Amino acid sequence: MARLPHKRVVSIAIPIVLSNATVPILGAVDTGVVGQLGEAAPIGAVGIGAVILSVLYWFFGFLRMGTTGLTSQALGAGDGREVTALLMRALLIGAAAGALLIAAQHMLFAGAFLLSPASGEVEAMARAYMRIRIWSAPAAIALYGITGWLIAQERTRAIMALQIWMNGLNILLDLWFVLGLGWGVEGVALATFLAEWSGLALGLALCRAAFAGRGWRDRARIFERARLVHMARVNRDILLRSLMLQAIFTSFLFLGAGFGDVRLAANQVLLQFLEITAYALDGFAFAAEALVGQALGARDRAGLRRAVLLSSAWGLAVCVAMAAGFALAGGALIDLMTTAPEVRAEARAYLPWMVASPLLGVGAWMLDGVFIGATRTRDMRNMMALSALIYLGAVLALVPMMGNHGLWAALLISFVARGATLAARYPALERAAG
Repeated sequence: MARLPHKRVVSIAIPIVLSNATVPILGAVDTGVVGQLGEAAPIGAVGIGAVILSVLYWFFGFLRMGTTGLTSQALGAGDGREVTALLMRALLIGAAAGALLIAAQHMLFAGAFLLSPASGEVEAMARAYMRIRIWSAPAAIALYGITGWLIAQERTRAIMALQIWMNGLNILLDLWFVLGLGWGVEGVALATFLAEWSGLALGLALCRAAFAGRGWRDRARIFERARLVHMARVNRDILLRSLMLQAIFTSFLFLGAGFGDVRLAANQVLLQFLEITAYALDGFAFAAEALVGQALGARDRAGLRRAVLLSSAWGLAVCVAMAAGFALAGGALIDLMTTAPEVRAEARAYLPWMVASPLLGVGAWMLDGVFIGATRTRDMRNMMALSALIYLGAVLALVPMMGNHGLWAALLISFVARGATLAARYPALERAAG
């Protein structure tokens, strides 16, 4: 891998970037079809129902990252039996987690509406929506594992095909069920339910090589205690790291609400710039996960360094392009996302922070991919905890002096802290390669 070409990095990354582009299209269609019903309540119901389920599924997002790191290392080590066993463990975790959510759905939905109350009409429709969609939870969570397993093998074109199939089918069924058959909110939910289960079927077909031999039935290997404990530790650390990251963004939103509705709306618009950057960088971060994991599994220090340098160089190039794009077209992008003059004006006042965000955040985003591939998840957890404390200190110091500008400064300082603290741990990661 020491001669790893640029083409290999790009071939992993581009399909992920393209598949990410289909995600907002699906959200827009979901909103658009219920918007044709001519009432506000269905739009709100689909919106809040989708958010609640996304949060519930998000708790199991560790399965994607952990599976990528562990599988890429098994590939690098030439351990085909473990590669197959990891897929089976991921599928079993997905099935168990989905069944748990189905069993606990009434309690979970009740708790969600206590935290985020809605009108009686919206809540009733949202519950109807979620009661249908929750039955595809095993498929949705298992797909995290399948996606991670495919990324580890650099099969990102398969992931793109999977996303296009699922989102395309979902859109077609949305149009048929809602506009054609008049099934309303339940039609949107049923479309997603069928798309997710069909996605699982296609995902399993894409992984069919793992089922060609006897490895997928090797119960002794799949349930080997030491490997299960290691997988659990990796996934636990990723979950804790993700919870701390989510706490930073949640606190950012809550603190922003204290500056009034206009600034809150402006912050929400500007957060989409960060989401766009993350979507664009995902492909190169995923490339780092796969290539770093394979190099570490093969004990190839030179290959690991080459993987880190190449993927990071491409990530930096993307971030420079994003920063330039935001500087030149950020105002027009704001105008596309809101028509309210006061929100437009407020968002423009904070646009320089958006120009800086890709450049200040590239280290955090790319090193996350490096450390996931290396399964150095304890470092990720600890450095995120340190970064969260730095963010808290920045909030306490800057918000009283600078208001909402101080809040944005604190968020970007947390990005820098994540990148810097992980960079400090990188030498130890490289030493572990050989």
